[in-house]
Formats: sequence, structure tokens, C-alpha cells
Amino acid sequence: MLSNHKLKHALEEIKEISRIDLALYSDKGRLLACTYEPGEGLAEAVFQFAGSMAESQMLFGHHFFKVILEGELEYILLAFAGGEEAYMIGRLAVCQIRNMVNAYREQFDKGSFIQAVLLGNMLAADIYNKAKKLHIEAAQRMVFVIEVSGKKDDAVLETVRNLFANTARDFVVEVDEKSVVLVKDVRDLGVEEEWMELAKMLADNLQAEVMVKVRVGYGSRVGLLPEIARSYEEAKLALEVGKIFYMEKDVVSYGNLGIGRLIYQLPQELCEMFLQEVFGDRRPDAFDEETMMTIHKFFDNNLNVSETARQLYVHRNTLVYRLERIEKALGLDIRRFDDAMLFKIALMVISHMDYRRGMEGIGNKEDS
Repeated sequence: MLSNHKLKHALEEIKEISRIDLALYSDKGRLLACTYEPGEGLAEAVFQFAGSMAESQMLFGHHFFKVILEGELEYILLAFAGGEEAYMIGRLAVCQIRNMVNAYREQFDKGSFIQAVLLGNMLAADIYNKAKKLHIEAAQRMVFVIEVSGKKDDAVLETVRNLFANTARDFVVEVDEKSVVLVKDVRDLGVEEEWMELAKMLADNLQAEVMVKVRVGYGSRVGLLPEIARSYEEAKLALEVGKIFYMEKDVVSYGNLGIGRLIYQLPQELCEMFLQEVFGDRRPDAFDEETMMTIHKFFDNNLNVSETARQLYVHRNTLVYRLERIEKALGLDIRRFDDAMLFKIALMVISHMDYRRGMEGIGNKEDS
């Protein structure tokens, strides 16, 4: 149901134009919104009017109107003034409120429908039948999942909705307590760069306006309504894989997960076997913080010794000495591409194993 705040805002706008005071009551006589202070005795009169056969009536200096939706009494509207002008303003206000409620209900129905589609709770035939009733056309769509760091509040949902308020082709819904889902019509966005730009815009706006840290994952572009569920699962997977391998990224695309996608699907036993075969009992991540920072910076600079030394503010020979220590410890010379690739994969495998162990630990705590 429409909030009292929105109802009050609508009444105030009408009063600003007409200079006629208005009050809105429930069918039980409870005051919901008003532009003035109506007398206490009006509540009983509203209740009596609600049970009468009349659709409008003049009582106590007010025009009383019934707001009826789909054959059911929804509200009682009062216009505080006599004369033809107040009567006309009251009738117009009834139409305005009726249109607002119908629009809200349609939006609510569409939101509930999209939620059911995302969660895979509808058969394909039911999806098409319901979409036809709700006037949701077939289109190229993509699902963006906006995951909030920490506690999510209503401001996140409202901000995302406001960003896409001018189009009826996009849908913004909540599916769980930690994220907001945007089902975006991407017929006007044809290339990967534009999808990425949209995801970055979402993250930047929420950071600036709501002051929350978010990560955005998005799935593949799909053309059929039942396929929206697949794009949603892909977007969630992109976020999960991103937590393990690409923590520095605020935006993660399912189509650009790279080798992280492969490693994520490896079973724990196979990961342990790989590390044992390559390193034995030695752990490739068992170095101090300075050494690990050196390794990551070396990889970031595409194994360029001179550039890495410059960025670390160390002499080139000092960097070479550090790399030689790593070679002695692990038997890998990460200055060579093959060894560097093997080491990089090993670090990703370890991140994957540590993440899985952490998730299992959380699951065990919840079970206990």
C-alpha cells in the first residue's frame, strides 16, 4: 500500500494549486494524511459515510468522497470547503489518488513477478502468460547484483530506483538482505564497455550519495524472460569469484572471470594434489609481507625488474636478490614466464582453498 508520506505529498501538491484543504481517511475512519487539522468528530462521520450507499456527500462543511478501486472501498477523501469549486477539486483529487494506487499496485505486481523469475519459481509458460498481463515485453536484458558491504538500508534501494525512474523497461527489486538487483534492458547498450560503465556508475553513485561501499556483479545478456534467472545466477557467481581472486575490483563481470572461473570449480582434493606436486611441503604464500608485496608488484609490472624496482624504491640488485631468495625457497624462478604463471596459479588456488574453508567454518557455526 502507498505510504502515508506519499499520500500527504500528493494532497499538498493539490492544495498548492487549488488552495483547497484536503484530508484522507481509511475506510475505518483512521486519518492517513491531511493538509490541515480536521476536527476530532469527523472520524465518526467518515466511518458512517463509509457504510452508506452514497459515493459523495456534503457534511460538516466538507465534501466527502469515496475512493473505490476494483469495486472495493479504499479511502475516504474530504475537501474542506463548500461550493462547486471544492467539489470539483475533490473529484480531481479522487482520480489522482486512484491513479497513484493503481500505478503502485502495477509496480508492486511487476516487482513480485521479476523476483519470482529471478529465483526460478515460475514455469516458462506461466512467465510468458504473466508477462503479457503485466505488459512486460520481450527484450535483451542483463542482471546486475549490487552487494552492500555491511548493513543494507532502504536508501540503497531508493537510490538505485531513482537512477532508473525515467524508464519502465528496467526493474529494481530486493531478493535478499544484502543486495539489490537491477534487471536492465540493454537494447541500447551493445558492447561490454558500456555494461562495465553502467556497473561502475552504480557503484560510484551509491558511494557518493548513500556513503556505502558496494560491489557490483553482472551476468550475461539474455533475450528470453526465463533466462533472466540464469543471468542472475551468473551475476552472483561473479561476485563470489571476485571475493576470492579480485578483491581489489568493485565491479566484476561474469564474462571476464578468466582463470578464476576455472579454479573456483576445482574440488578441494584436486587443489591440494596440485600444490603437493609442485611445492611438496612448502607453501608458496609462506613469505613475509614485504616479500609478498614484492611478488605482487613484480606481477603487476609484467615481470619487468627495472620498473618494479623503481616502484618499490629499491635498487635493481636488491630486487634481484629478493627474487633469488624466492627461487631458493620454492625452486621457482618467477623471472621466467612459466614459473611465474605456475606461482600465480598456486596463489589463486590457495585463496580458493582458504575461502572454502572459511565458508565451511561459517556453515558449521550456523549448524551448531
